[in-house]
Amino acid sequence: MIRADTEPVSRRDFLKTLAKAGIGAALGLTGLKSALDASASGRVKDTVWQIDPHLCIQCGRCGKHCILRPSAVKCVHAYDVCGYCDLCGGYFSQTARAYTTGAENRLCPVSAIKRTYIEDPFFQYTIDEKLCVGCAKCVAGCSAFGNGSLFLQIRHDRCANCNSCSAARECPAGAISRVSRKSPYILKRGGPRE
Repeated sequence: MIRADTEPVSRRDFLKTLAKAGIGAALGLTGLKSALDASASGRVKDTVWQIDPHLCIQCGRCGKHCILRPSAVKCVHAYDVCGYCDLCGGYFSQTARAYTTGAENRLCPVSAIKRTYIEDPFFQYTIDEKLCVGCAKCVAGCSAFGNGSLFLQIRHDRCANCNSCSAARECPAGAISRVSRKSPYILKRGGPRE
């Protein structure tokens, strides 16, 4: 309904008013978005990305899809689960011609697993996390031919804690999720006490 006591609005004035309203709405939405982002970043600070070793299928995608190089995904060794085997399925390639420490016989492509003699027939295997690229080859080998003492974790001192973790998006098993920073590592049953 048009009121008789008002002057007609010109097209130019109407468009100016509309533009001002649009800018005001956009600024309001920007302010709302900033408030939501601040709220979300508060949640991000309280949580960290982590791999559930019981859901992990050792596909190696998390190491490939992490935005960091080398990846924040690292192999971890649960020493209390390990059998300290002479023929470790996580250390030796299944196609090894000899069970020696030669690179051609090892499963790890970057030599991140160190083998140390303890006493016959036991060896200790340690992971050099600086070298580890999170490929999961050792984890798959240990799970298939050993006790399953090797598993993957996202190391929080390396992780960028992205809002949307690309490794989590690519995980076919849904093994990567956010957990509380207060209890950061999901441990393998019988695994290390960190």
